[in-house]
Amino acid sequence: MTLMQKFLGAAATLALTAGAALAEPALIYDLGGKFDKSFNEAAYNGAKKWADETGATYRDIELQSEAQREQALRRFAEAGANPVVTTGFAIASSLEEVAKDYPDTKFVNIDGWMAEVPPNVQLIAFQEHQGSYLVGMMAAMASKSGTVGFIGGMDVPLIRHFGCGFAQGAKAANADIKIVANMTGTTPTAWNDPVKGSELAKAQISQGADVIYAAAGGTGVGVLQTAADEGILSIGVDSNQNHLHPGKVLTSMLKRVDVAVYNAMKAGADLETGGTTVLGLADDGVGVAMDENNAALVTDEMKAAVDDARAKIISGDLNVVSYYTDDSCPVLDF
Repeated sequence: MTLMQKFLGAAATLALTAGAALAEPALIYDLGGKFDKSFNEAAYNGAKKWADETGATYRDIELQSEAQREQALRRFAEAGANPVVTTGFAIASSLEEVAKDYPDTKFVNIDGWMAEVPPNVQLIAFQEHQGSYLVGMMAAMASKSGTVGFIGGMDVPLIRHFGCGFAQGAKAANADIKIVANMTGTTPTAWNDPVKGSELAKAQISQGADVIYAAAGGTGVGVLQTAADEGILSIGVDSNQNHLHPGKVLTSMLKRVDVAVYNAMKAGADLETGGTTVLGLADDGVGVAMDENNAALVTDEMKAAVDDARAKIISGDLNVVSYYTDDSCPVLDF
């Protein structure tokens, strides 16, 4: 081997090593926009925290249509992004196929499901029904009319999972509580339709609801706004939305998508894949937002009830039925 060949070989090795070391992670948001003040924005906050702490950069994309899912996955994988973090259940089927073509790229999907998880994919799921149970208790305790509402985004099992937990918590706090439930739609546009969210909120208010839980992504912004305008309470979701209408949002059911994204980017190429991670109350993966914006609304009785229920759920003394168990809810017909 000549001196020049050795030099070129060493240079190539150095370039490959540097490329691996500098591989940027990537983040693909679900439909609804990066700044939906809910699910996608939680993902953004996790990525931003990682970037701020490390000084490193990441790539991201806001999907405009369902057709862009596979395109975005392949584009980032081809560009050497690692890991590629995706949000929303709808991208899981595309990811399942794309991951096979890029075995050296690690992928993460939040909220999706696969019959068999590829060796280079990590799925992250949340026990949303546990956190929703707690805010359901608070809703029933805060209600003066005896009627509370639930407004979901796209009508899929995931959102029924939220609603079922909420209904169980409300019934536990008040067995006579009436629960009004609506879904925004059956297509992905249901995640970003605040006007429809507002209309549904008004309809539920006309039926007596004085506390409404919105699990609807960007659509929920319209629910919270209308609730504030009409003088009733609302409950936010995913991100802490208490600050959107201080003193008018009873609480928010936190789903720590930000933590999931942050941890994935922090792990980088060392990310463990090939399985599913489930985060619930015991892992602080879900929870209830308490801050200065809702302090005046949350009574000591509510806090005590939430703390007691949380401890019992974690210990196993209290079982919140999952909608996924048999695709039905014991206390609510959707």
